[in-house]
Amino acid sequence: MKLHFCGAAESVTGSCHLLRISPADAPTGGADVNILLDCGQFQGSASQDAQNYEPFPFDPAEVDFLILSHAHIDHCGRIPLLVKRGFSGRIFCTDATADLLPIMLRDSAHIHEMEAEWKSKKNERAGKPPVQPLYTMADAEAALPYVSPVLYGQLAEPVPGVKFVFNDAGHILGSAIIELFVGEGASEKKLVFTGDLGAAGRPLLNDPTTIKRADYVIMETTYGDRVHEGNEESLKSLADIIEKTKKRGGAVIIPSFAVGRTQELLYELDKYAQDTGRGLLEGLAVYVDSPMASAATEAFRENSQDFDEEAKRRMLAGDDPLDFPGLAFTKSTEESKALNLDPAPKIIISASGMCEAGRIRHHLKHHLWDPKASIVFVGYQAEGTLGRRLIEGAQTVKLFDEEIAVRAEICNLQGFSAHADRDGLLAWVRGFKAPPEALFLVHGEEASKRAFAATVEEATGIRPFVVERMVEVDLGEGPPAAPAGTPPAGSKVDPEDAEDLARRIGGVKDNLDDLLYAARMRIAEEADRAGRAGDAEGARAAEEKYAALKNVLVSLEKDTMQLARQLAEKDKDADKASVGE
Repeated sequence: MKLHFCGAAESVTGSCHLLRISPADAPTGGADVNILLDCGQFQGSASQDAQNYEPFPFDPAEVDFLILSHAHIDHCGRIPLLVKRGFSGRIFCTDATADLLPIMLRDSAHIHEMEAEWKSKKNERAGKPPVQPLYTMADAEAALPYVSPVLYGQLAEPVPGVKFVFNDAGHILGSAIIELFVGEGASEKKLVFTGDLGAAGRPLLNDPTTIKRADYVIMETTYGDRVHEGNEESLKSLADIIEKTKKRGGAVIIPSFAVGRTQELLYELDKYAQDTGRGLLEGLAVYVDSPMASAATEAFRENSQDFDEEAKRRMLAGDDPLDFPGLAFTKSTEESKALNLDPAPKIIISASGMCEAGRIRHHLKHHLWDPKASIVFVGYQAEGTLGRRLIEGAQTVKLFDEEIAVRAEICNLQGFSAHADRDGLLAWVRGFKAPPEALFLVHGEEASKRAFAATVEEATGIRPFVVERMVEVDLGEGPPAAPAGTPPAGSKVDPEDAEDLARRIGGVKDNLDDLLYAARMRIAEEADRAGRAGDAEGARAAEEKYAALKNVLVSLEKDTMQLARQLAEKDKDADKASVGE
């Protein structure tokens, strides 16, 4: 079994790893199996962007299937290119990622097309040949039929002898830690790929899942060399910046990733204003100026089953945690332009988060020179990006071929990061009950990976392998012997996990009881009110709600019977085992 690191080896972007499995590793039916973990776009400097145009270090047509950790472009952005160059297998991801992927890939294709058009016009004036986009909207659409959603916790077996499970990574909606099982019985090996790990205690999403056993681990190290400011401290700092900027009559411009960070900001701003009573948002319009962020926010609402318990409680109580008075989502280019013509104080949240593309660049052009404005960064800024130059103190920047002076207040709040910091990453490593045979560190700048490797070795005795270039590694013959009484690394069921499953079943029952009672009462009230008022349209709306609820109940009944069947089979197995004794 060989592991080829094909991206995120020298930086934090371009996540892509190829696992080659031979018939000697698993009963695959006599053929090699090639599995791709992520297929992300390189982002940042011109040299990094140029890597996107290079051939893949493997034949895409020979890849059997792709397992995607999440929908951020640095993890999924080259999927249309992969399909265009010959890949025709399934793309496995969580159901929430499957909802976000069309939004992300279409937006990415649009950006590539627009940039190519702009560069081609510039080249034409200089007598140079036109520029071709990395991929087009048609290429993005052609990739989507290959997407195959899998729920968290479901054991999938795409080919004989190879299984995988998605676990919540707590990074963005639908993000997953991948457990990949290769082989059968005593010879089974388990590889874990973290994707991007979220920070514990973040709003809206669950904490990253602790994985207790693994033979091999591929782990991200974005913030392996630093500790974030606490979330509460960053939120208070943001509130202070907003109030200070509002008093001086300026705009607060927040470059934000459209998926994940934007939704968390909306949740936090509303909750902070409610909890503190500071009137933070009174008389202050908040604009989300990103079509992709608007679509992603709707995808979040459609996948609220993946929210953390606090956000679920708000949803069940009828309080949309992603909406509040004064919040507006712009749609058209004209609406976006109008924001910069309005001198009133406001908050503008716009993509992209590293300021490399999108409407945020227009807002920076109109506000960077204004000493009344504040530019607030709330996420990681990769080397070579405009965002990185601004937080490092650039005095001037170039936007749309125009030199812009930087006079606005530049703020960098790391407590909002969707990535775990050094201590969070270390806590996740400490979750293993036995050390993995190999821990590979990727998705980090060199200093971050090396610093985290030293931290891990000092704290746990595990010596990680720092991946610094695109290399292929033979995974060898197996993990060290486990302590007495410890289940093998490949074991898929742990007593603590079983207890957690039982708690989740109880929680589902409680939520259903409350929600179905509330739904029944609301529909009855609306039907009665419409009937008494002679409102035919209102009565029809009540009937539609009833029909929709009935469809959900039919699905729940089916799932309930499946659960009953599974329990009955387990009981039979237990009875047979007791008879055999």
